[in-house]
Amino acid sequence: MNPPRLVPFASTAKPHTGPGPLSIRGLTVAYDDKPAIWDLDYEAPDKGLVAIIGPNGAGKSTLIKAVLGLVPRLAGDVSVYGASLRRARRKIAYVPQRTSVDWDFPASAEDVVTMGLYGTIGWCRPVRRRHRETARACLERVGMADFADRQIGQLSGGQQQRVFLARALAQDAELYLMDEPFAGVDAATEHAIVDVMAEIRDVGSTVICVHHDLQTVAAYFDHALILNVRLVAAGLIEQVLTEENLQSAYGGRLAETEIRAIARAG
Repeated sequence: MNPPRLVPFASTAKPHTGPGPLSIRGLTVAYDDKPAIWDLDYEAPDKGLVAIIGPNGAGKSTLIKAVLGLVPRLAGDVSVYGASLRRARRKIAYVPQRTSVDWDFPASAEDVVTMGLYGTIGWCRPVRRRHRETARACLERVGMADFADRQIGQLSGGQQQRVFLARALAQDAELYLMDEPFAGVDAATEHAIVDVMAEIRDVGSTVICVHHDLQTVAAYFDHALILNVRLVAAGLIEQVLTEENLQSAYGGRLAETEIRAIARAG
């Protein structure tokens, strides 16, 4: 199956100056008194694709949720472009894990994308034709225009993920947070997501993405953050994907040959 034709992405987000897209200081999160993230400091790059990687249970998804205020923080501060989450929320778009979504909800693909415009439309205000047109354009961008009227539960896993990517595009954000966007999708969808992420970066925004496939990190991303409860390393791919860092994060969970191959790819 060939990837669908993609429509060029055009963002109206203004280029920003000043503080970077995401600053984290001393972040600690725990579940039932067990630390999930411990005393993490991190500065996201201004304009780039960032992979959050680490073993299972390392706190990768928790980090995204803590930044968004979806789980409570025991300690630490988070700022987005120098502002609090409350003040900067409209600058952020979020693509959740597919497993966290109620796919039986009676909404069409177009309805889901339109939800990304509520910050512009306003709650309890009517959805206008221009909003629907924007939603359709975003669905077209990810190859899903023909499924605009389809109930979301009737879509395949890859199609559902494309719809949520279209919803993020509709928000026209400056910082995109994605939690395992490649999980359970077909190859065509994976390539489409990579293309859209690259175009988001090229118009000046930052994408931070929880990612599990270490074999594709160097091909898909510019930067990486290696996490195993504590921060192991963060920076450019070639600086971070080293044998020492991978061994520190994964220990015996990866074979030495696999660690060397991933480090060489970086």
